[in-house]
Amino acid sequence: MSYLDKLLECVKVEWRKIGDSLTRTKGTKITAGKMKELHKEKAPLKIFAGGKTIAFVNFDDIPEKDINREPSIIVKSRGVIEFEYYDKPFSHKNEMWSYRSENKCLDIKFVYYFLKINEVHFQNLASRMQMPQISIPDTERFKIPIPCPDNPEKSFKIQKEIVRILDTFTELTTELTTELTTRKKQYQYYREQLLTFDEKEVKHLPMDDENVGKFIRGKRFVKTDMISEGVPCIHYGEMYTYYGTWADKTKAFVSKELVERKKLRCAEKGDVVIVAAGETIEEIGQGTAWLGEEGAVIHDACFYYKSNLNPKYVAYFTRTRQFHDQIKKHIRTGKISAINSKGLGKALIPIPSPEEQDRIVSILDKFDVLTTSISEGLPKEIKLREKQYEYYRSKLLTFPKDAVEA
Repeated sequence: MSYLDKLLECVKVEWRKIGDSLTRTKGTKITAGKMKELHKEKAPLKIFAGGKTIAFVNFDDIPEKDINREPSIIVKSRGVIEFEYYDKPFSHKNEMWSYRSENKCLDIKFVYYFLKINEVHFQNLASRMQMPQISIPDTERFKIPIPCPDNPEKSFKIQKEIVRILDTFTELTTELTTELTTRKKQYQYYREQLLTFDEKEVKHLPMDDENVGKFIRGKRFVKTDMISEGVPCIHYGEMYTYYGTWADKTKAFVSKELVERKKLRCAEKGDVVIVAAGETIEEIGQGTAWLGEEGAVIHDACFYYKSNLNPKYVAYFTRTRQFHDQIKKHIRTGKISAINSKGLGKALIPIPSPEEQDRIVSILDKFDVLTTSISEGLPKEIKLREKQYEYYRSKLLTFPKDAVEA
């Protein structure tokens, strides 16, 4: 903080309109359909549309006059109102516009960071329209702070230092996010490897084979039936957010009276609870080994699987790509995707010896603990970095409003 205070100590500020400070550039006449048609992976030219819609095209796919080769701020002016910085060749749809700096003493990325902390201002302007949108005058008239306007060299140095600090926070968050993604991929890779067997060496049988196991559907109850104490219960919606590959206690409960009146069904210790419905097909089929001594009432959008196999082994298997690929063709898609017991039962599961199942579970448990620790720790670290970033961004980009306006 002492460094920042020194950096901004006694800094005079002049407020200038964007329209007087930056050069506005136009886009290209292109439709979303044409963008999709022209898109080529790893093509050199990026085309921006509204929201997150982009395409990569070749340079000769659009007119040369519509290509911007300078670091710029792209104004996303309809729908999702936001600003994006880009420093490689690009263009954008012609209802959008962008800004670049031709003033050697005005850092375009400094302006970008200032606009980012003022996005809400532009979003509020846009909300007055039936379709959220802003106009060119909204950005042209908006004023940006120019520190030390009488000393362009010092002004530029301050701007660059502010950008450097904020870039550092951005890079730290990106690195942490990449690390989290990498660890998850490593875990998934080893899980897949450990649960893949040669069919000539290890018997593979359908999961509903009478010698393997059977699926039993839960019975219907609703979220309003769930209470803070009573008989443990698992609602299908919790399977995506609360339960991992094993559980020994539940988040919610239902009354004993409801269990008896509706004849609700309970998974017992050693059963595997498998979710059978979801908004996407990727959510379906994931299992959680139930290890609690007390039974757990199961929602009717779930099955519990009874077998003599190691329940954790089964739960880990239901999270593999090979299992999902097998059940995918049996999933009914629609507003809610779902699968029945026959579809689940057709999946072939490798059945190594009990000792080998235990060995695999022991290895994957260690990975699970490590990944869970990382998955819980890194997001907390990312949130901390984001809060630090927001604090310092505000500190660095807040200038007195009673300063000179141009």
